[in-house]
This record gives sequence, C-alpha cells and structure tokens, in this order.
Amino acid sequence: MHAFHRAPLVRTARTSRPHAFRRLAGAAAAALVVLSLTGCEDGTGFKDGGEAAASSPAAQVASPPASTAGAAPKGSPTAPAPSAPTAGAGEQQHVLCNGANTGVTVQPVSRPLNHMLITVKNTGSKTCDLTYYPVLRFDEMQWVPAAQQQTRPQAVVSLAPGESGYAGALLSAADGSGEGGTTGQRLTIAFQGRTPLSNGGASATPPLPAAGVAYDSSLSVTYWQRNSADALGS
Repeated sequence: MHAFHRAPLVRTARTSRPHAFRRLAGAAAAALVVLSLTGCEDGTGFKDGGEAAASSPAAQVASPPASTAGAAPKGSPTAPAPSAPTAGAGEQQHVLCNGANTGVTVQPVSRPLNHMLITVKNTGSKTCDLTYYPVLRFDEMQWVPAAQQQTRPQAVVSLAPGESGYAGALLSAADGSGEGGTTGQRLTIAFQGRTPLSNGGASATPPLPAAGVAYDSSLSVTYWQRNSADALGS
C-alpha cells in the first residue's frame, strides 16, 4: 500500500492520471488482497490469490472458482464422461449360493480314508458365489468344525447356472487320535455370506446314507473348490 503515498513521482503530461483513476486503482488493489485471503480461508491455499494477481481486476471478478481450472476452454467441445467399468457391474449381478438356489449332495468316499465329498450345483438362473467354506452340523452338534486353512483358494468360487462346486470333509482321524466318535443321522450345511461366518441364506439338509456318517473331534472341512480333486486333496 506504500506505493500509493510516495511523493517523488515525476508528473508529466503522459504519465499523470486523474485523481479518480488513482482511487479506482487503490480499490482494485484492495479487492485483490481480499480475494487472496479468501483463497486461504476456503481451504484452497494461495491458488486463488495467485490467479488474481496475474489477471486484471475485471477478469478476477468474472473468473470461475479455482476448482474449475481444468475445464475445457470456452468454445471447445465437451469431453464425454467416462463410463463405469463393466467388470464391476457384472460382479454386482452375482448372488450368494445357498440352499435356495442350489442342489446339495454328500458322499463318503473310500479314498482318501475317512473323507466325505460335498457337491453343490447351481440350480438357479444367476451366477452364484460359494464363499469361504461350508459350516457343518450333524444332528444337535454344539461345535463348528474347523476349516482347513491350507485349502483356501485365491479367488471366490463362482458357479454359472448348471455348474458345480465342491468341498471335502475329514470325518475322523486315520490314526484314531480323534475323540468323541459318534454317528450322525442328519446333516445341516450352512452357507456363509460376504463376511466370515455371516448368514449366507437358506441352509441345506442333504440326505445321508442309511447307516449315517461316523465322525469324531477331528471333523474338519476344506474351503469351496472348483473341482472335486482339490476338495479331496487328490
């Protein structure tokens, strides 16, 4: 502001200005200071103030906010907005596999010893996801069999209509180290949601062999797999 009070300016016919113009220039300079402070207060830093200093007072009043600095120049064609990725939209169309849209069967196998194969077939009209692993419950069992963490796949198993997914169950220890051996007459298989052990929808109660299925405290299950060989570890 000291520049407006210096006396030793040379007055000539070309450089002298009317008193009214000096007042206008002073007001414009004050307006630039206010705009610079506003740019600091509104979280945009010094960007607004810097642009104001580089333009005339009239242009500063008419200029858009700093957030529009990247807009296309006036008169140029507007660029179309980018479309949403199609992969994300496809993933959102998947539903959870559960007892309502699949057919579930279980079958004890001779190899590996003391194992049972669980098969889930998508009987619905949409692709469904088999998340994590099946939660098994024989009769009124009060504990949840452990999952075999080494069988966790790199990606969720997704089943198109008509496709099948698999899991294996170790029913009892081959060396007899398991405890509490008993025979199950009824099996309930629960499906998990998008987070571990959350409700994935309707459960399934596949039929068991007439003699039931023998198991002990070694009972554990694999994660859902794409093929039966991976589910049985063969």
